[in-house]
Amino acid sequence: MYTLDYQQFQAQKTVISQKMIQSAEILQMDLQELQAYIQNQALENPMIDLDRTEHALSASAPDRSGHDSIQDIEFRRKLEWLNQSDEQNRIYYANECEENENKDFRNVAESENSLEEYVLSQLVTDLKTPKDEACINFLVYNLDSRGYLTDSEEELQSALGLSADELHNYKKLLQSADPAGAGASSLKECLQIQIRRRCKNGALSRADADLLTDLTEHWIEEIGKNHLNQIAKHMQISPAEVQRLCAILQTLNPIPANSFSSREKLKYIKPDVTVVHFSDYLEVLIGTEQTPHIFPSKYYLNLMKQDESEQVREYLEKKYQQVEWLQRCVQERAETLKLVSKEIVRAQETFFLKADGHRVPLNLQDVATRLGIHESTVSRAVKGKFLQCTKGVYPLNYFFTRQVGKPLEKPEKAERKSDQDKPLPLNSEETESSGITSEQIKSAILNLIDQENPAKPLSDQKLSNALNSLHITVARRTGAKYRQELGIPDASGRKQNR
Repeated sequence: MYTLDYQQFQAQKTVISQKMIQSAEILQMDLQELQAYIQNQALENPMIDLDRTEHALSASAPDRSGHDSIQDIEFRRKLEWLNQSDEQNRIYYANECEENENKDFRNVAESENSLEEYVLSQLVTDLKTPKDEACINFLVYNLDSRGYLTDSEEELQSALGLSADELHNYKKLLQSADPAGAGASSLKECLQIQIRRRCKNGALSRADADLLTDLTEHWIEEIGKNHLNQIAKHMQISPAEVQRLCAILQTLNPIPANSFSSREKLKYIKPDVTVVHFSDYLEVLIGTEQTPHIFPSKYYLNLMKQDESEQVREYLEKKYQQVEWLQRCVQERAETLKLVSKEIVRAQETFFLKADGHRVPLNLQDVATRLGIHESTVSRAVKGKFLQCTKGVYPLNYFFTRQVGKPLEKPEKAERKSDQDKPLPLNSEETESSGITSEQIKSAILNLIDQENPAKPLSDQKLSNALNSLHITVARRTGAKYRQELGIPDASGRKQNR
């Protein structure tokens, strides 16, 4: 006789909703993308009314716009002050207020498909559930101007609430679409996707595909330097064979998005954040006045209350909930962006206050920790956003700099021959607490090379040792990288025979 035993287990599982995805997408949008998104939502949802935007600053406007009105008035007041105080900003905002009257966009081909539209059109039949559609849309619209998906796996998993296997499957589906290589995370992966596809359709033999995969996996940099003999030696094939393989690689497309219209190509920069320098403090302003005001339609609100049809009321109630959620997402975007921007400005205060002020080391985790939010939230908040200040317009990502060198403990009295020996314009507090930025390391390298003996130039190792003596810990490879970025040849290339 058989008996059945029942056991109950409790487990936690992250469930992603369409609302969560929408909130993450809105946070990541820049000002122009947000404007276009709200306009599209208004076309799909009859409950959204954008026509009342022009009355938002009126005393007779609905109560829900009262707070926004105060914000907008304050924003314009401060921009007027900024407008009068700085020539650069006066020109900028004068052009902005013209509302592009002199621009003619008639020559832009509206019918030209974007990469995103082309890829999604191929995957429609593979999207079986709302989750599939939401995740693929998120990945596709995160492709960069090359067609690469460069966000880290951790960021994507966190944003979408997916496991590593689920994310892998969605990326594999994305990479199955044309153009071949779209959705790759790097040049190496882009080329390998195309190699595998050519092998599958018979355009490449298995042997050639294996050799090409090995070549792209380990020898990309050497190919760029034309070190074919070195590659041949390590791969144990002839230089002629390497040349043949390189000729095949040249037929592959390193930039899948090249043949498509780009959203970025047609974009005009509209800063989401403005930093105003008052006499005794810095003010961070968010461009809410350029965001369409979202209201529920009075007509459909009345219809929802009066219509006798339960089906109509349920439909309008659902649309009304969508309006409320969209309002909340836009408001939360503004609040998050302001919090993150204020923290960036606080950390980089020297840059904004001083004409020659340097940026200090700052990363996403620093900001996330200080604000008590997830690092991926900070990443989405700054992505594609621009900041306007008296120095110009900068991407928000510009203010995140790596600490590439860790200063050693500085003795109380450092022995220096003269003030000219100081390569870094740093105060002691900045050096000891904040570390060293790449800009400052490059300045030190330039200073050292300017002072070297042309007949006996410093090797990369000696440069590293010299930096260490200046209380900057930099590995030889790191120093060599920055030397190359400065366009300075190595010691043999700088040597001058007398």
